[in-house]
Amino acid sequence: MEKEKFIEIQPVKDAFDIIGGKWKFPVIYSLCSGKKRFKELEKDLNGVTPKALTTVLKDLEMNGLVKREVFPTVPLTVEYSLTDYGKDLKPVLLSLQEWGKKHRKRIMEK
Repeated sequence: MEKEKFIEIQPVKDAFDIIGGKWKFPVIYSLCSGKKRFKELEKDLNGVTPKALTTVLKDLEMNGLVKREVFPTVPLTVEYSLTDYGKDLKPVLLSLQEWGKKHRKRIMEK
């Protein structure tokens, strides 16, 4: 029985190792609407520090969820977008968003 629990729980742990943390889901959610520049992400994520955003973007890129594209303009233009692998999380995010709306409503009623 213990081995079955591990097999069921391990994929959840693996997913949270990659997408867990304060800013990863919000970054992914923001990129669901399309390509964004760093400053656009900062604005969407109201409260994220540049250092934290840089760290999150590098981590998501390393894990194949986000693509970083540099354009040879002056100054350089850098855009971030979701990879196809990253886009697989969109239904999860939308479900989480719906749950969050219900949760917020429940709390506000108390």
